[in-house]
Amino acid sequence: MPYEMIAALMFASMMLLLLTGQRVFGAIGFVAVVSAVLLWGDRGGYDIGFAAAIKVMRWYPLLTLPMFVFMGYVLSESKIADDLYRMFHVWMGGISGGLAIGTIGLMVLVSAMNGLSVAGMAIGATIALPELLKRNYDKLMVTGVIQAGSSLGILVPPSVVLVLYAMIARQPVGQLWLAGAVPGLMMAGLFIAYIALRCRLNPSLGPVLDPAERAAIPMAEKLRLLRSGLLPVGIFAVMMVPFVNGWTSLVESSAIGALAALLAAFAKRRMTWPVFETCLRQTLGITCMFMWIILAALAFGAVFDGLGAVKAIEDLFTDQWGLSPWVILILMQLSFILMGTFLDDTAMLVIVAPLYVPLVGELGFDLIWYGVLYTITCQIAYMTPPFGYNLFLMRAMAPPEIGIRDIYRSIVPFVAVMILALALVMIFPQIALWLPNRVYGG
Repeated sequence: MPYEMIAALMFASMMLLLLTGQRVFGAIGFVAVVSAVLLWGDRGGYDIGFAAAIKVMRWYPLLTLPMFVFMGYVLSESKIADDLYRMFHVWMGGISGGLAIGTIGLMVLVSAMNGLSVAGMAIGATIALPELLKRNYDKLMVTGVIQAGSSLGILVPPSVVLVLYAMIARQPVGQLWLAGAVPGLMMAGLFIAYIALRCRLNPSLGPVLDPAERAAIPMAEKLRLLRSGLLPVGIFAVMMVPFVNGWTSLVESSAIGALAALLAAFAKRRMTWPVFETCLRQTLGITCMFMWIILAALAFGAVFDGLGAVKAIEDLFTDQWGLSPWVILILMQLSFILMGTFLDDTAMLVIVAPLYVPLVGELGFDLIWYGVLYTITCQIAYMTPPFGYNLFLMRAMAPPEIGIRDIYRSIVPFVAVMILALALVMIFPQIALWLPNRVYGG
């Protein structure tokens, strides 16, 4: 049987298992091991799965994953993140659309604390959304603000998704995080510019806080809130500055961040035993899930490497069909958006990484840069109807007055902004590559 046919059968079998409701890592790992056994016999087939497990256990940078997830849950469960919004509420409420702009700032900082989009969505929907609606902000705009802002969690470091991509693509996590920093901040800046422009043209979309309410808050309280709100920024700086300057390794920096968050929670007397237990349980669950997924993806990729399927598919696209590398790359991004209507970012990456990542390398593109493109495309897919991942998260957390139709309508301008950001990073790769080249190139 031709290798192309074997590869097609593997993908078809995997998708069929996923449609039955099986867990992602179970479906992918099962297809990988069964295919390996059928192709190379008992001994060679079982060795592939075993080798993937050993590779996961020996990958030292993977220790950053539980550290950063724990740090995020400590800051979230101890309510330190709540202080952030209160700070933005007080300091930016006098600007038209200021609370919506402050919500984007909140999302950026939450992303830097957690690395998961669901954390930003939960904080935005439970803390920011009720306050914005109470202040007569337009419900369509603020719903879109929270969905778009929460999507930054998978791009701004320490992105957990980029850790997974680094493992599968065999790329340095530190370089990927630095590559995601500038595009993430650029996208946040584009969101803020859009909000400011819309509210300037139509102030009723984001009314300013009542002057009497602003005057009732003494300056001492404002300064206290500023100190409390900037605490997560200080934790992030304590963690990242030594790493960027080369004083610590990535794993050491992640341990510093987790310890700093824990000490901050103790200092504010918010680290109780139930909070600590919740943080540990959530961290263990997330970490184990990602490790199983990485193991399955590595086994699946090993079968593809053994088949030589990537080279065969490259020849099909370039030699037989005559497609240029850029056309192939754009088709890959469109396929991510299509898959994002029914899969989350992790499932998308694991399903197509064995094919896409080696193919991108064969086509001559930078894999660090492509990791950023993949992540931005996942952000867009998260918010693309009819079944975008963030759309349903928002529906589950939003108050009754915000319906599914409102949620669909709210994301249209923000998806357009994200497509603009994706195009800018594709046209100007140095937006993503400048910072890692500067830090590691020196």
